[in-house]
Amino acid sequence: MLNRVSPLMNIIDLSRGRKDALLLRLALLRLAQSLAAFVLLLATAFVASEPVRAEESSKSQWPAPEKLELRYQGWSGRVLYPELAEDLGYLAPVKLKWIGNTISGPQDIQAAVTGDIDFGGAFNGSILKLAAAHAPIKAVIAYIGTDAQTSGGLLTLNSSPIQNATDLVGRKIGVNTPGAYQEYLITVYLQKSGVSAEDIKKVIFVPAPPVNLAQLLRAKQLDAIFLEDILKEKVLAEGDARLLVTDYGLLGSFGYAAYILTDRFIAQYPGTSRKFVEATARAIAWAQSTPRDHLLARLEKILQERNRNEDRTAVRYWKSASVGGKGGVIRPEEFESYQAWFEANGQLKPGQIRAADVYTNRFNPFAD
Repeated sequence: MLNRVSPLMNIIDLSRGRKDALLLRLALLRLAQSLAAFVLLLATAFVASEPVRAEESSKSQWPAPEKLELRYQGWSGRVLYPELAEDLGYLAPVKLKWIGNTISGPQDIQAAVTGDIDFGGAFNGSILKLAAAHAPIKAVIAYIGTDAQTSGGLLTLNSSPIQNATDLVGRKIGVNTPGAYQEYLITVYLQKSGVSAEDIKKVIFVPAPPVNLAQLLRAKQLDAIFLEDILKEKVLAEGDARLLVTDYGLLGSFGYAAYILTDRFIAQYPGTSRKFVEATARAIAWAQSTPRDHLLARLEKILQERNRNEDRTAVRYWKSASVGGKGGVIRPEEFESYQAWFEANGQLKPGQIRAADVYTNRFNPFAD
């Protein structure tokens, strides 16, 4: 900056007396120094303020929770991730209000649509079907999946003559609810095993509460049953049943269920929507990284403290979080694969719905 002023100073030396030129030179020098100091002050203030603005922006991106109580349905003998999130303190100041249990994902998300509860969880295929029927819903976080440690499976008694998929034709198979994940999985198993579409129609799916399925199998009222993760492990540990197939063995590791919020709820309570997903995501991430013994102790404590009339022993068979993405981030294939299968089997019309329109990761802090 001083170099820019010096040509002007030289001209002044030639046109005025030495004393006047010296005084003017000093004045211009002070001005240059003042301008330099001012520019430096502005630059410092700008740099210092930028992190503050970024921090304030991240904090103010989502409003504070508008609704401080979330109604939901539980599952007997299980600790849901939102329940774990509340126990870990992640959900505060929002609290959960348990209104009873469900045994059906489709029923759970339908209850959310009707406003009886605030969030519900179901098989991604059931979410697709409900959205295709113009239900205003959005899947916001994955919460159930399968991996090498944790899987659901189709079981029959050791004494049963059933040995393979063909032997299931004309048999009664117990599932938690008709038309949902378990029926889908068994149908895929039958198809992959070469059972004809006509024979698949002869398989009888019998809905019953998951905690009662093993009893019905042992009473020979059912020929086979499908149980998910900890309930499957508990029955196998008791020694009188064997596996025909697991979802992991059939399809590998994937997420297959998500929690939904209605579009109305999201629009009315964006801060609560964010808090719910963020807290649940943190609880999933905690379960994905916490030693099993420590996690089991936490789950057993929650079951004991809530004091519901339920079997607390199955939770001991928990092996892994089994959610595909970190913190429950939904992956595109976790909806696209079911869309393709439903279209191929005539349950959805091609182009009836886009999988990408059914879910969002925008509330999840672990999303890229």
